[in-house]
Amino acid sequence: MSHHHEHLTTQLDGVAFWENHYGQSERIWSGKVNRVIEELVAPLDAGTSLDIGCGEGGDVLWLAANGWKATGVDISPTAVKRAAEEAAKLGLDAGQARFIASDLAVWNTGETFDLVTLSFFQAPFEFPRADFLRKAATLVAPGGHLLALSHASMPSFAGKPDHPMPAFPSPEEELAALELDPEQWEVLCAEIRERSIMAPDGNPATLEDSVVFVQRIA
Repeated sequence: MSHHHEHLTTQLDGVAFWENHYGQSERIWSGKVNRVIEELVAPLDAGTSLDIGCGEGGDVLWLAANGWKATGVDISPTAVKRAAEEAAKLGLDAGQARFIASDLAVWNTGETFDLVTLSFFQAPFEFPRADFLRKAATLVAPGGHLLALSHASMPSFAGKPDHPMPAFPSPEEELAALELDPEQWEVLCAEIRERSIMAPDGNPATLEDSVVFVQRIA
């Protein structure tokens, strides 16, 4: 199989997987911003932002409500449609919150952004995640920030999975994958953070997030 065909197959797997994922219910996510994003981004001056793998747009909508000109890209048209509908309900126009349905592997823009986020950009199948991380870094404007959040482990309440699981990258692995030039980037945070959540059965539980927060200084 040629490399081109391999990419097409991965792309179809990706679209089909995520469309199935979002098609199973009315809404998958809570719509609330991730707390790590809120903590790290709140002190920044609002500018332009890009959320890669934005899902139903919770983070984008929070950024837009806080003065950012926020863009979200996701491979699932269903998720993007929901995000755009939610933005309209909140009275946010396309200049404040816009959503694009596209595979990052083929999506390109002439823009750079003051903030680029990738939250839980993981899937239970192989895809070139390191390539996407590096592409995300190229979209950061000088002085801008890149925030990569990922699941660092299974939730505390989870049993043994019966299907393939996404890789759980450590902050060190994320930084290695990014291949950042130390003369152009400053690492502000690279750590695993624990947060408290409610398990599906209503009991308290914990999640571990791998957090990598870097700034382009040149």
